[in-house]
Amino acid sequence: MPFDWREYLELAKQLVGQASSGYFAEASERSAVSRAYFAAYCWVRNYSESKLGFQRTGSAEDHKYLRRYLVQHGKSRVASRLNRLRGWRNKCDYDDQVVNLNQYVKSAIEAADKVIEECR
Repeated sequence: MPFDWREYLELAKQLVGQASSGYFAEASERSAVSRAYFAAYCWVRNYSESKLGFQRTGSAEDHKYLRRYLVQHGKSRVASRLNRLRGWRNKCDYDDQVVNLNQYVKSAIEAADKVIEECR
């Protein structure tokens, strides 16, 4: 049975505000943004393969190719949300400081929810 990518979004929701003796809430919140992006991206990728004929290359370029493909197939809003999610994820995964992290977390979870709902 294939992995249900929506589980990453559920994990993202669980991570919000979590902290333990081994890490701070910031690590959980950064991870939540990342998981929200990958939940949305992989869900939409699989939807696009099965419903729209998208073919992945297996390279990192697929993230860009998928967004372009979505625009070409009338899913501009989904492509735009994925683009924003990817930007937030990149900030959380690579930047040493993320200003307004709590807003990124909230926005990422909301955007991922919407993307998944639009591609059912």
